[in-house]
Amino acid sequence: MDSHKFFTETKPGRLFFTAALPGSVGMLASALYQLIDGIFVGRLLGNTAFAALNLAMPFVIINFALADLIGVGSSVPISISLGQGRDKEANNIFTCSCIMIALIGFIVGALFYAAAPAMIGFMGADGEFAELAIQYMRVYALCSPVTTIVFAVDNYLRICGKINMSMVINIIMSALSAGLEFVFLFVFKWGIWGAALGTCSGMVVCAIIAFIPFLRGRMRLRFCRPRFTGAMIKRITASGMPTFLNNIAGRVTSIVMNILLVRWGGENAVSVYGILMYVDGFIQPLLYGMIDSLQPAVGYNWGAGMYKRVRSIEKYCFSAGAVLSWIAVAVIFIFPEQLTMLFTSNTEQSFVGEVVWALRLFGAGYIIRWFASATQSYMLAVEKPVPATLISVSTALIFPLLLIALLWNMRLTGLWLNFTGTAVLAAALSVVMLFMYRKELFRS
Repeated sequence: MDSHKFFTETKPGRLFFTAALPGSVGMLASALYQLIDGIFVGRLLGNTAFAALNLAMPFVIINFALADLIGVGSSVPISISLGQGRDKEANNIFTCSCIMIALIGFIVGALFYAAAPAMIGFMGADGEFAELAIQYMRVYALCSPVTTIVFAVDNYLRICGKINMSMVINIIMSALSAGLEFVFLFVFKWGIWGAALGTCSGMVVCAIIAFIPFLRGRMRLRFCRPRFTGAMIKRITASGMPTFLNNIAGRVTSIVMNILLVRWGGENAVSVYGILMYVDGFIQPLLYGMIDSLQPAVGYNWGAGMYKRVRSIEKYCFSAGAVLSWIAVAVIFIFPEQLTMLFTSNTEQSFVGEVVWALRLFGAGYIIRWFASATQSYMLAVEKPVPATLISVSTALIFPLLLIALLWNMRLTGLWLNFTGTAVLAAALSVVMLFMYRKELFRS
């Protein structure tokens, strides 16, 4: 069955499990690697290296976010164009997007490499703490022209109906990156830069593997002579802006958080926050992978005018997001000590107690966090970038900064509560957006 028939004719329930399960497994592989990355650095290189990794990570993600602006932004118009039978238009968007991602990766990578010392110094770090963060950041900057496209090609594979191939490549990337990182750190005894090099090497190899079927012309999407137009770039940018702003705003929030963490609690506080982010880095990719894997199907059906079918697919997305999130809440509340000891060799009771306290305050947010994620994905898939962007930016930046101000006197406890407060506010905003756009979203 070709991708058009798969997305428009498969029963919604079967479509959900056929697309969402491989998507979740692929993201699970990525999430497991992120966990392993934190475990390797924390256990083999120590708490200072673990804190340095978390200090540098917001800048690493900003680098990838710029490529995601094009990768995610192009996926929506590509899916809708294919659903409308305009394959040539879809191929042009695909080709132009790949070129733009490579160029952005080169430019931003060069800027980040040069500016790394100033960026890390701005965070208030110095000495070995700062030097390790700079090393980690610079490896990603050097590899940026190639690594940044790996997440975009994952979207393109799913658009072409190659969901299982996307899953397998994600698994290979995670296993290869983890294996190389272990060799570099444990066998060769390299420093934190070896951890970054292991990840980047796995990404490069898998990006090459993923593009082979496109280069051979075996996919519905094919490379063609690029034709750049202002309207096309504007459409890509508008569709990608919610995800881009979410990533950028989230990193700005993380930078502000890290500045306050260094000020109020030093390396230990940064390590606590890092553990929270690694836990979220396991749960959020699962949720994102499950919901995002249905975006091509939603786009295909929306483009084909099959609006009732779109709503049927979205019911599965919202319901599954809730179930996954509630399971996450249970795990965090039942096993906080075990989660803590995965990432650190620091067994001081005061430190472990602070992490457990922070995990429980943080974990409560998953009770409702899924609703905003599912709503934003729905809005994005049907080319409603304005409400999707509003939800995105509010969740990643506006609400967290507002809560930092409101909970300022609570110091670190206020920072641990920030995630849960943001989740509640984002859910309320999502309800408002669904109500405001109800006539367009729920057309017959």
